[in-house]
Amino acid sequence: MEILLHPSYFPSISHFVAMAQSEKIVLEMEDNFQKQTNRNRMYIYSPNGVQLLNIPIKHSALTAHQKTKDVQLETAFDWQKQHFKSLEAAYRSSPFFEYFEDDIVPIFEKKHKYLMDLNLQTMEIVSKCLGMPFQPESTVEYFKEASQTDFRSLINGKKDFSEFDVYTQVFEEKHGYINNLSILDLLFNEGRHALAYLKNQSL
Repeated sequence: MEILLHPSYFPSISHFVAMAQSEKIVLEMEDNFQKQTNRNRMYIYSPNGVQLLNIPIKHSALTAHQKTKDVQLETAFDWQKQHFKSLEAAYRSSPFFEYFEDDIVPIFEKKHKYLMDLNLQTMEIVSKCLGMPFQPESTVEYFKEASQTDFRSLINGKKDFSEFDVYTQVFEEKHGYINNLSILDLLFNEGRHALAYLKNQSL
């Protein structure tokens, strides 16, 4: 199966279910940026329940429609430090956080200029942690109708109603099981078992 996806920031589990079950991944590079999507946000399981981590971006004053690949990161304050602290609070006590910590720390140290470059790095590093190949192709033109199996809608987390099998989460005794968070939730809780989990889910 050949799939079409938007790159996103530490994508949702549904993104990686699609990726793990595909033979070829094509990433959408020609879309316009849309606010309040997972292009620049992820959801994690914090001690207080679901927590949104949002990347601040520079909004273009020149045009209302800016391509996602042209969106620049806002560097006025240290959002990377804030995000990593939130991840530590959420997952330091999970079974595999320390195992993968050294792999993900560089994402919070490198100063990317563009959101797209950051997103691609998160997808590449997580794929490596999962033991999953990641050699995507990129679109060169935007098509409303895709020739591939179209999973671009997954970027809109609020409209992604995928339901997956339950796995153990750090704070589930307090808040219950929370479905389809960032792939980091699955990775830190399930480790290398995560890839088999992804291959066994259905979208």
